[in-house]
Amino acid sequence: MKTTKNRWLIALSAIAIHLSIGAAYAYSVYQNPISSQLGWAGSQVAIAFTIMMALAGTSAAFFGKFVERSGPRKSAIVAAVLFGIGQAGSGVAIALESLPLFLLTYGLFSGLGLGIGYISPVSTLIKWFPDRRGLATGMAVLGFGTGALITAPVAASLINSIGITSTFYLLGVCYFTFMVLGALYIAPPPEGWMPESMKRNMASGKKIIKKDLAQLTSKEAVKTKRFWMLWSMMLINTTAGIMMISVASPMAQEVVGLSAAAAATMVGIMGIFNGGGRLGWAAASDYIGRPTVFIIFFSIQIVAFFTLPFTTNAILFTIMILLVVSCYGGGFSNLPAFIGDLFGTKQLGSIHGYLLTTWSLGGVFGPVLVTQIRERTDSYIPVFYVFATLILFAFVISILLRMDIKKSEKEAQQREHAVS
Repeated sequence: MKTTKNRWLIALSAIAIHLSIGAAYAYSVYQNPISSQLGWAGSQVAIAFTIMMALAGTSAAFFGKFVERSGPRKSAIVAAVLFGIGQAGSGVAIALESLPLFLLTYGLFSGLGLGIGYISPVSTLIKWFPDRRGLATGMAVLGFGTGALITAPVAASLINSIGITSTFYLLGVCYFTFMVLGALYIAPPPEGWMPESMKRNMASGKKIIKKDLAQLTSKEAVKTKRFWMLWSMMLINTTAGIMMISVASPMAQEVVGLSAAAAATMVGIMGIFNGGGRLGWAAASDYIGRPTVFIIFFSIQIVAFFTLPFTTNAILFTIMILLVVSCYGGGFSNLPAFIGDLFGTKQLGSIHGYLLTTWSLGGVFGPVLVTQIRERTDSYIPVFYVFATLILFAFVISILLRMDIKKSEKEAQQREHAVS
């Protein structure tokens, strides 16, 4: 079945969309300049980011069916309009010195655009890469993780040269342009399409492509135990990762005595591991399987969280934190491919949206848990034990899910043999 589209350009289109919305993670660059220029309290400025992140996961869930119904192009254009208005509109809010308008633009509009834009290209990308699902989603989600790394220095430089208001205007237009360019090319492949190399491998018997366990709608998927097992695993993995990201610098300074400068360097390296983990773990999952990758995630984190309380060596402490953050990034990149394996691609975008509620919840639970424990015990050490217990629980679920998948695959093979 021929197509005029190039799947690698489809992947590039998805990356363009994710790079743009991922820029939202560079928000910290704006905080001090906004507070200094307008006199708003740091806590007031931070509310916009909180609103945006809370809406990112919930809007992905709420608009998942809209994305499936409308298709990736229309959905991504809607995301571009919302996110572009949110970013450029923030410049208007700063010019008018209106905090409510800033919360509406950067918080509400950017959050809605972020959630819709995150899931818009994913199900299409998986259909273009039936042979490399993990790699495909890993590339897109790597774009999301890399967005802030690119935007942060650019935005900081622009603020110094043209001011906050003009920076929001300029970047808002850039995000909108990149997202629309990505949206205009992205489209699903013809029904039943597969790459030529995959056809040859299947014809020669060189490679057997595993069938999805089922083809379910989002309504059917949420009624299965597999959905809630995956949801629980993602919630714990996300909560642990966001917790670590939120307090890495003060935690490292207090526990192992890192200097402020060294801790800041570590935070920068964490961004690389977050992004690299998204691509590396996703690519690896194509060879060792998504269930195995999640078991590895939790195995690594069990070792890390049980080792951290006794670690006095700054290098070892940093390595453990970096490993946890790579598992956090890897969880997001493996999720869409895992959904395809378990529930098929019929309504992958909608199911993905429901599972991304763990993103919003983890963004609340992680920072709240670590802050409360630190305030009540005057130490970060108990935090490690609490999260070690949670990760241990997730590890057990991941083992049970893998056993359940193996059982279903075996039953499917037996049915095929019976028919033949």
